[in-house]
Amino acid sequence: MAFDRVLRGQVFDQLCSGSSLAAAGRAVGVSKTTAKRWWVQAGGMDLNKGAVGGLGDMISVGIGGRGHRLSLAERETIMVGVILKVTPAATGRVLSRDRSVISRELARNSNLDGTYHALLAHWRAAGKAKRPKRFKLVDHPQHTMIEEALDCGWSPRLIADVLKILYPDDKLMWVSHETIYQALYVQTRGSLRADLHKTLSTRRAARKPRDRESKLGKPFRDAFTIADRPEHVEKRKVPGHWEGDLIMGSDSSAIGTLVERSTRFTILLHLPADHRAETVAEAMIAAMNKLPEHLLASITWDRGTELAGYRDIQLKLDLPVYFCDPHSPWQRGTNENTNRLLRHWFAKGSNLRAHTAADLQRVSRLLNDRPRPTLDYQTPAQALAKLIDTDIITAA
Repeated sequence: MAFDRVLRGQVFDQLCSGSSLAAAGRAVGVSKTTAKRWWVQAGGMDLNKGAVGGLGDMISVGIGGRGHRLSLAERETIMVGVILKVTPAATGRVLSRDRSVISRELARNSNLDGTYHALLAHWRAAGKAKRPKRFKLVDHPQHTMIEEALDCGWSPRLIADVLKILYPDDKLMWVSHETIYQALYVQTRGSLRADLHKTLSTRRAARKPRDRESKLGKPFRDAFTIADRPEHVEKRKVPGHWEGDLIMGSDSSAIGTLVERSTRFTILLHLPADHRAETVAEAMIAAMNKLPEHLLASITWDRGTELAGYRDIQLKLDLPVYFCDPHSPWQRGTNENTNRLLRHWFAKGSNLRAHTAADLQRVSRLLNDRPRPTLDYQTPAQALAKLIDTDIITAA
């Protein structure tokens, strides 16, 4: 068996170097039929017919370098490791590569019979990297659905996940999120509308540190901090705990956002005039008074001056307001993620006063009707409907 493996490798070397099947067999001492059988079993590429020999598509392939692509020498080391049954982690240490690089190489470029041959793998990798390729979204049966979902603010990953749920047994209906991203940004492929890249959520830039407390005289000196918040809130098992913040636009315009931690249900606060503490408190109290008592457990907010009226909020809504540590937006992770999604409709740098209360209600409905992987692809509206009546959802 080991001797056959050596002969097989020698045949592959001959074929990858330009020999015909007959010539490769003669050089190794096996018949043309045997050489062909080994090649087919390995999943080798198409070969030129007759005495010409060599691969049917003689693409340019070098020995490689130390970039993200493996070199031929590195693949030869991987082949030795496979023969010696060395783990990918150990091979990675020898090559100063992460173990995942070795594992991916074996998964992508091993032969169909489970063996691994360095030169054949090198040619196979070069063939996969060849450009241009036929694009997977050309004439895709769900092409229209993908465009409509992007228009509604769905992320490429969410679209890919939902297609797998809708068509679990039909892989022709599936498409990877990476394929959608490529369709959006590689415009020469022309498989999706050229403007659809604008529908993707805006990546948040790094915030500049702001020492608010020293400048504002510690307006939250007597407030509850996130350290005071009960531990069960973090586990999302009990509904009624909300996170909030402002989305900022140009000319000091703003929209308030409130997100329920367990269902991800979102309420938008219309702030057409300003976002002073009194204005935000009034809008928040008016919106949350529509909710049933068991969904009013707590609010967690950033330390912005817009919530300096937290005492009035606590009194009118009969719930505690907790404040995050300075410069710690991850302590409101649910709200931060929601605000990123909302940028699909409320672009950075735009004047948010242009949006009416009806606009905010429409956007919140679209967002609350969006399936969420964290909810097993339920929508926030469906999750909240299990807790309260449908008419209350609509009112919110």
